[in-house]
Amino acid sequence: MDLALEQHARYVLALRDCGLDIIQLQPDEAHPDATFVEDTAIVTERGAVLTRPGAPSRRGEVQGIAQCLRNCYAHRQTIEAPGTVDGGDICEAEGHFLIGVSARTNEQGAQQLAQHLGRWGYTSSIIDIRNKPALLHLKSGIAYLGEALWVADAAIEGELRSSRGVDRAARVVIVPPSEAYAANCVRVNDAVFVAAGYPLVRAALEGRGCRVVEIDVSEFRKMDGGLSCLSLRF
Repeated sequence: MDLALEQHARYVLALRDCGLDIIQLQPDEAHPDATFVEDTAIVTERGAVLTRPGAPSRRGEVQGIAQCLRNCYAHRQTIEAPGTVDGGDICEAEGHFLIGVSARTNEQGAQQLAQHLGRWGYTSSIIDIRNKPALLHLKSGIAYLGEALWVADAAIEGELRSSRGVDRAARVVIVPPSEAYAANCVRVNDAVFVAAGYPLVRAALEGRGCRVVEIDVSEFRKMDGGLSCLSLRF
């Protein structure tokens, strides 16, 4: 627990160092997964969508996020039963949203989210990853870093390249199976956060001109959490 708290504090400090303002919520003792705030909302420039997490034990987390986002967004929508959506299944690239249908996000939830996003002028497409059990969420295997640069687990590269909304000229850094966890990386202003301990991915990103910031999140990996899971960035 002490190491997890230390790693989380370093993550927050790294966000501040990249120029972000931080809204840090109080601990939610009733929901031990609440540190993975990304799953509870989809945040865009035009509005926010409160999710309905696929794990029933996590649905109570949304209330606290809703109260926070009420102060940040005038326009808010919600995912209703029987739909489920985890934010970790949603990847935005230049106004187009890839929506992963997974063990946590179902087809009804994906369709609801696509409709909400469409009302705000965004486009979306769906990638079904239910046949890839190693990926808890879509963003366990892909990341968009801007300027047509993607990172993708080798197991999902084909689905990414064939998805509507993905530029056919896109550059893709392929993550080898030995470093699959590092596919969940995050662009934060002029930096790219990458989990510490994955030298091949780091070298590949630096070779593409990225300024890489390594962050140790070993304790969060034990709960299938990654770098993007620990914050909502807007």
